[in-house]
Formats: sequence, structure tokens, C-alpha cells
Amino acid sequence: MATSEAIKLAREADPDGRRTLAVFTKLDLMDAGTDAVDILCGRVIPVKLGIIGVINRSQMDINQRKNIKDAIKDESAFLQRKYPALASRNGTPYLAKTLNRLLMHHIRDCLPQLKTRVNVMASQFQSLLQSFGDPVEDHNDRSQMLLQIITKFAAEYCATIEGTSKNIETSELCGGARICYIFHETFGRTLDSIDALGGLTQLDILTAIRNATGPRPALFVPEVSFELLVKRQIRRLEEPSQRCVELVHEEMQRIVQHCGTQELLRFPKLHDRIVEVVTSLLRRRLSPTNIMVENIVGIELAYINTKHPDFADAGLVSMLVQNHEMDQRRKKAGDDTPDHVRPSRNSSLADSRPSSPFRSQPNPQPGSEAAGGKDGGWMTKMMSGGGRSGSQESIASMATAPASVENSPGPRQPTGVNLLDIVPAPAPSRKLSSREHRDCDIIQRLIKSYFLIVRKNIQDSVPKAVMHFLVNHVKDNLQSELVGNLYKQECIDDLLSESEQIAARRKEAAEMLKALQKASHIISEIRETHLW
Repeated sequence: MATSEAIKLAREADPDGRRTLAVFTKLDLMDAGTDAVDILCGRVIPVKLGIIGVINRSQMDINQRKNIKDAIKDESAFLQRKYPALASRNGTPYLAKTLNRLLMHHIRDCLPQLKTRVNVMASQFQSLLQSFGDPVEDHNDRSQMLLQIITKFAAEYCATIEGTSKNIETSELCGGARICYIFHETFGRTLDSIDALGGLTQLDILTAIRNATGPRPALFVPEVSFELLVKRQIRRLEEPSQRCVELVHEEMQRIVQHCGTQELLRFPKLHDRIVEVVTSLLRRRLSPTNIMVENIVGIELAYINTKHPDFADAGLVSMLVQNHEMDQRRKKAGDDTPDHVRPSRNSSLADSRPSSPFRSQPNPQPGSEAAGGKDGGWMTKMMSGGGRSGSQESIASMATAPASVENSPGPRQPTGVNLLDIVPAPAPSRKLSSREHRDCDIIQRLIKSYFLIVRKNIQDSVPKAVMHFLVNHVKDNLQSELVGNLYKQECIDDLLSESEQIAARRKEAAEMLKALQKASHIISEIRETHLW
């Protein structure tokens, strides 16, 4: 007994001894003059649940086919003869009753948790079985089910875009939130990162001015050069606009994966056809959306509106440049004239510099030609004083806004995704004259002012065009597209053919639910069972 492997394993598995019951076998094989009273009473090895002695059938009894009933009678007679005081607490019948009692007490202690666990599992398998649905054999029922699945998918798709879906993602942006992020973060920051003068050197500006003047040297900056250069810069806004359309198209394609319900997984052919129809609809709407975005940029290129209320005219720009030149010349000449004698910067150019070729002409006659023998454009009129007068507020605003853009260290780097690479502006290859500096400064300021206006318009118009031609159109026509392509009598049976895997899982769930319901019924009857 002291070296028994069973006792050793019991001590390892049950150190407290609360779950260990010892069974002492082969009491009839002990030597003459010895007994097992001390062992059965627990004096040798104490066991909390007790030690029960039994007599097993010998090999001879097995060979002679001695039945269990006779073996129990012989065991009872032996215990009455050898251990009369312990006979009632030993033997196979007493062992069976003791084990049954321990089991029932253990079940009763674990009953509340066990019952709760069984009920939870039964509820889970019931929900799983309902998600698989019942097999549909009737053709009319199949037609009704197909319409229900299509309507449910279309509603879920639209709800994902609107942000009213029941299954909201918490790990990443999706649906309408992702589209909003593309509009205002990815697309917006990309446009903000585009420098108005990116890729445009002073040599390019001077070359454009010279090409616009023809064989005769010009006294004023040609208007054609400004339009040519500003259109070149505006065209740079087309590529990120088209990329914005592609990103929204990809996101709307990805929404289909978020709308896959259990019913669609039940019918794989129907799921594949729905994905195919949605993909085809999105592909058809991609081309009109791209065309509209191209038209938005083309509209800005078609007419350069120099009368835009937010556009800084050339008169104000020229006045700022000339005032800057006056300051530079005074510094070079060492002008020590007191400040109260110097003419004010806000005074007219005719008073400050009488010999300036840009001073206003007194009382110009209608139809008279500008200097140089040509009919001057808006830029010539503004620079010669024929445009609208610049007030102190206008000059102050021009001095702060464009100068701040010009003096900034560089284009603001976006924190989101950038759709374009920033092109560094190379340094001029030669030293420019003062007039060339002035002309370049005028063109650069005008390009910056007008480019910001166009960029603001495109940043506002492109998202609206994408929403109208792509997002809203798909939302409004998705259900009708699905019904028109899928709800056909000859295709219903094929689309609603259930996969073998779903059928097998439904069968397993039904069997498991039946077993759990039976277990719950047994648990509810345990309290009525008699415990010995």
C-alpha cells in the first residue's frame, strides 16, 4: 500500500484528498492470520472519502462462468464472516452507492454553472441554425427569398456609405467615412501641397514673355504670357483630381466585402453574381465621372477670368513692385531725405516718380492706343493706370497675402497621403536685370493669386462631381440594377443553390441543439432525484 502507484497518482492529482476514494481489492487472498482492518479503517493511509474493500472474481470463477449475482452473495458472506463490524461499509454494492452519491453531490454543486452553460450554448446554436435558414424547396418561396436578399444587400450597402450600418467597423475607416477622408485629407492636402510656381523657373517666365512679344520689344508685360503660364500650372491639378476619383471607386468596390451577410455566404453563386453586378455598375460610372472631372479642369482652362473679385489685378501688383524698386534705389543712392519729406507709398505713382513710364495718362480718349502702338490688354491698362484704382486696404491685403506666399520657406508638406511629387524649382542660370526681375515678379504674383482661386474652385467642385456622378448614382440605382440582372425565373434555382458546406453545418448545428435541449431537460430533473 505504501508503494502503490495509485496512491502516488492520487496525491499528485488531489493533494487535499477531497476527490479521492480508495478501493481495496482481493480481500480474500490475504495470508492466514492477517486482516485488513487497519487499512479499511484508514489507520495506515488516511483517505477523506474512505477506503472500501471488495472481492473480485478469480480466474477460476471467470472460467466457470460464475455470474455477478452469485459473486456478490459470496462477497457478502465473506465480509460477514471475516469483517462483521465493517461488512455494511464494504463490498461492491456499497461501493456503487458511494460512487453514485459522490457523483450526484458533485453534479448538484456544479448544477447552476452547468445549467447556465448549457442554456448559453443552446442559444448560440439556435442563432447559428437560424442564420443558416431552412432549406427552401418551393419555387415561389425561392423567388421571395431572392428579392429579400437583394433588398437587404442594397440597404446595407447604402447604410455603409451613409454611416448608419449596424455593424460599424472600429479598426479602420470604411464606407462613407473613408470617402470623406479621401475628399478632405488625401485630395485636399495633395492640392494644398502643389506649389503655384512649382516647375516654373524665372527663365521659363522670361522665355514666355519674349515669345509673346514677337519681333518688337514690349514696354509692358504681355497678357498672353500670363495666360500661357497660368494654364500650364492649372493643368497640374488634373492628375490628383482623377486620382481622387480612382480612390473613391476603389473604396466603393471594397464596401461590397463589408456587406457580405450569412445569407450570401449560404449561396455562393448569388454572392459572386452580386459582386459582378456591383463591379460592372461602378465601372460604367467611372468613365462619366472622369470626364466630368476633366471638364471641371477644362472649364478653368477655357477662360481666364481676370475680373474675378478675388483676383489681384496688375495695377496693385505693379504698384507694389515699383514701391519696392524705389526702396532699393534709395538704399543704393544713400538717400538721407527725412521721412516727412519723402512721398508716401500710398500716393499716386505720377507724384512719386514723374518720369516713370507707368504713370497714368491724363484724360485718356476713348479708342486711343496704348504705348507701343498696340491695343493694350487688361494687364497693360492696369499697369498704365487705366484699371480700377487700388485703395489702401487693397494694397495692404496684396502686400500681406502674396508676399507671405512668396516669402514662405516652401510648400506646406501634407500630413496625409500625397498624390503628387513636389517638383523643386531650379535656380536661374544667369543674373537677371532689374526689369527682368520686375516682370518675373509681376507674373509670379499674378500666377499665385489666380492659381489659388482655381485650386479652391477645383477642391470644392471635384468632390461634388464625384458624389453626384458616382456615389449617389450607385446608391440610387443599385437595387434596380440587381433586380434587373438577377431576378430572372430561369436563374433563380441556380443562384439559390446551397453549398454543401452550409448544408453540413446546418445538420451539425441541429444535432447539437437537440443534444443541448436534452441535457437541459436532464439537468432540470436532477433536483427531484433521490440522493443516498
